[in-house]
Amino acid sequence: MGRVLERLSLAEKALATLRELAHLKDPSPVERDAAIQRFEYTFEAFWKALQAYLKEVEGLEGASPKGVFRLAREAGLMSEEETLLALGMTDDRNLTVHTYNEALAEAIFGRLGGYADLMEKVLRRTRESGAL
Repeated sequence: MGRVLERLSLAEKALATLRELAHLKDPSPVERDAAIQRFEYTFEAFWKALQAYLKEVEGLEGASPKGVFRLAREAGLMSEEETLLALGMTDDRNLTVHTYNEALAEAIFGRLGGYADLMEKVLRRTRESGAL
């Protein structure tokens, strides 16, 4: 159980750094790009925390972010709507890692607040599941 708690703690700490920038009104290009960078590492910490929880607590193994999010839905950690948002978040994360485009960066920044809210809800639900 220690590994799961460690992963959850790392994800929560990463999320706190994303929250500092995700809801900024009219960010500078540097603030926007920093928020996107924080989104990338928060996303990684988030899905890996869920992966560890699902394996250790639920006995479910997912090898990719999308697979883990679908399993989280099956385990009751995410609703159908949240799962769809998480799948879209995965696509955005893949775009930020592999391409750079000013319009794309603006669009993804505009979705970061919703992604941060989703990750916070799911992490809280995971921690409060009673299994930890």
